[in-house]
Amino acid sequence: MEVAILGATGYTGCELVRLLCRHPAVEITFASSESSAGSSLSQVHPQFYRLCELELQPLRLSDIPASVELVFCALPHGRSASLVPALLAAGKRVIDLSADFRLREASLYESWYGQVHPAPELLDKAVYGLPEINRAAIAGAELIANPGCYPTAALLALAPLAAEKLIQWESLVIDAKSGVSGAGRTPRQPYHFPECTENFRAYRVAGHQHTPEIEQCLSRLSGEEAAITFTPHLVPMARGIFCTVYLRLRRRCGEEQLERLYRDYYRGHPFVRLLPPPLLPETRLVRGSNYCDLALRFDERSGRLIILSAIDNLVKGAAGQAVQNMNLLCGLPEETGLTQPPLG
Repeated sequence: MEVAILGATGYTGCELVRLLCRHPAVEITFASSESSAGSSLSQVHPQFYRLCELELQPLRLSDIPASVELVFCALPHGRSASLVPALLAAGKRVIDLSADFRLREASLYESWYGQVHPAPELLDKAVYGLPEINRAAIAGAELIANPGCYPTAALLALAPLAAEKLIQWESLVIDAKSGVSGAGRTPRQPYHFPECTENFRAYRVAGHQHTPEIEQCLSRLSGEEAAITFTPHLVPMARGIFCTVYLRLRRRCGEEQLERLYRDYYRGHPFVRLLPPPLLPETRLVRGSNYCDLALRFDERSGRLIILSAIDNLVKGAAGQAVQNMNLLCGLPEETGLTQPPLG
């Protein structure tokens, strides 16, 4: 199958190239880059020398070959939504890695992203692309909204509990940390090496744009109005997401009972690994992979459940999940092209 990548030289686009250039069922036949048009992929990212020498093109939809069946949009928020209607009209299936089609309500998009949604008529058509909760709908979709990295880590930590209506919402706290690549490849002062290294800081406290995405999904899983406290932090590492989730349960459950609940919920989902005690998730143990590692601990003294979740923000949090969605969309085994072990 021929695919196109729009925005192929950003961190997420680069990960898509890395995964797809060795995918057994896919050929990349179009890759765009506004900043590097005319150069080859290997000139911009030398790791692709003799692996992917495709020439980068300006972003003109008319230049995408008619033979391309699926388009990955790895573009900034707001840019994808202006292009997706034309791609769908041309008969292309689309996996959008921006936030443009994740929220169901256009008013929420405007509130949290600061702009009017360019294509609100498509919000109900888009399928939220978290395979562990939406596998069947993904398989028949024309437009997939790839989840954000923080929501992926948080939702996989909480989905089994939400589905069983076990969460006391007023007690729920999601304390999350991200590597610097989560801010994208465009240079900005807060992410300059001297600003980041030997430092640890919170940002967008009580106002991060992933908050409504997490609440929307938890509400749909539970059938209740979910409200969360979500605080993200910047960690001086290149990649990785680590979430520590704290909550109280509505009824008493022991660790063994909770572990059975999680194992049953994620049975048949190859990329969620519930770690047996005494193991705990670490970002280095999922680096470069499509895995989400989880662990549960119940604090008897405080009566709180603690859930730990780790992913690679560029893989399971972005490009790897997009490839996982593509596999489901195309009737391929879910793990195709994604079975390499973590870098460790």
